[in-house]
Amino acid sequence: MKKAIFIDRDGTLLREPSDEQIDALEKVEFVPGAISGLKALTGLGYELVMASNQDGLGTPAFPEETFWPAQNLLLRTLEGEGVVFDDILIDPSFPEDNSPNRKPGTGMFGKYLDGSYDLAASWVIGDRETDRRLAENLGAKALLVGELDWAQIAETIRSSERCAEVARKTAETDIYVRVDLDGKGPSGVDTGLKFFDHMLSQLPHHGGISLEIKCKGDLEVDEHHTMEDVGIALGDALRQALGDKRGTERYGFALPMDESRAIVLLDFGGRSELVWDVPFTREYVGDVPTEMFKHFFKSLSDAMKANLYVQARGENNHHLAEAVFKAFARSLKQAVRRDVFSYDLPSSKGLL
Repeated sequence: MKKAIFIDRDGTLLREPSDEQIDALEKVEFVPGAISGLKALTGLGYELVMASNQDGLGTPAFPEETFWPAQNLLLRTLEGEGVVFDDILIDPSFPEDNSPNRKPGTGMFGKYLDGSYDLAASWVIGDRETDRRLAENLGAKALLVGELDWAQIAETIRSSERCAEVARKTAETDIYVRVDLDGKGPSGVDTGLKFFDHMLSQLPHHGGISLEIKCKGDLEVDEHHTMEDVGIALGDALRQALGDKRGTERYGFALPMDESRAIVLLDFGGRSELVWDVPFTREYVGDVPTEMFKHFFKSLSDAMKANLYVQARGENNHHLAEAVFKAFARSLKQAVRRDVFSYDLPSSKGLL
């Protein structure tokens, strides 16, 4: 379904003068951060919709096809920065008109109420309580300039896109995974394998993400299907949460742990490969067969469409496994890190 960001103009994009009328070009002044904030919202899959109850000159009557001087200056300036609105809704009804088109009424939003838009995943950005009420009436979420600055608004919306949920059910396992790359929300892991849970719990602690994993697997057979399928579901969720990967670091990381050391090199380059060099000396650590760690990371790298180079050395097999998971978590944290105002794709190919 389509999604939209509905953006108020006066007071949100343009500073509102004391007389509340932008009726001259010299009154056109952008709210600090508005241009860079809007630019940060492009390319996320949202339609950008301007919605205002003023025409830009403070006059109630105007031909629909006319662009007024203040409005035209606003649009030209934003277009020069790569920000183009998909739709412009303007109905300068006055409060005494009791028009259903006047915000927070939804009269002028009719085309967005036909069921083709996911309004629960859409946003209203404004500067007044009426904008918050408009969001409630639309069933969307509200962000107000004044409570947040534009950089915070952009980051709130951009980071909301870095989440994914995966439900995967087979004859052998029933798995639910939720990932938030920006660390919002609770974390918890329950796979039925206690040592595996302990290792996976390193990911939110050291990776700066939030992570929920629930798995019911055929452990009465063995551990294979559980660890393999968790790797597939987790990798799929990480890949989805990354989206188009614009602005991310893409690569990263290594660390020591007690007598062990681990190097995990990670590349979200769109191709999968695992190089594994971790010599365990025990058949099991806790309730997990050590041979399955390689298989888990192979399933993970395939589903993430990422290259993983894993090398570790150590005397204690518990420390050896934990160093690998912590190094992967730190590598993941570095690779998915994103600058809210960076739009570059970290690839010379133009596609990842």
